[in-house]
Amino acid sequence: MKTIINTDLAPSAIGTYSQAVKVNNTVYLSGQIPLVAESMTIVDGDFAAQTHQVFKNLSAVCKAAGGGLDDMVKVNIYMTDLNQFAVVNEIMAQYFVQPYPARAAIGVSQLPKGVDIEIDGILELPNLN
Repeated sequence: MKTIINTDLAPSAIGTYSQAVKVNNTVYLSGQIPLVAESMTIVDGDFAAQTHQVFKNLSAVCKAAGGGLDDMVKVNIYMTDLNQFAVVNEIMAQYFVQPYPARAAIGVSQLPKGVDIEIDGILELPNLN
């Protein structure tokens, strides 16, 4: 049985997808880009500001699903400039504690709305039974 996860605290879907889909205790998070939920505009600032906004958006969806970023078991990071990898590592360390999730970092030529970073992942919720 799948449950669709949706929150107004993260950007609404800009296509034919859900913010997240929960199946049992596993939540599949759609990619988040640095949109501000209230205005649906790209956050002002540099790559670091965009990255912080993406993690804030992911956190909001995780919370709506009943978990948090620390429940993420897999993170996929898409960047238009892999030279920003050190910035991503530094910022990710502000949102996660060890043990860190599995991760992939992928260089891409383009992302939606011309942003520089998108992140998706998988969340495993604690078994509350």
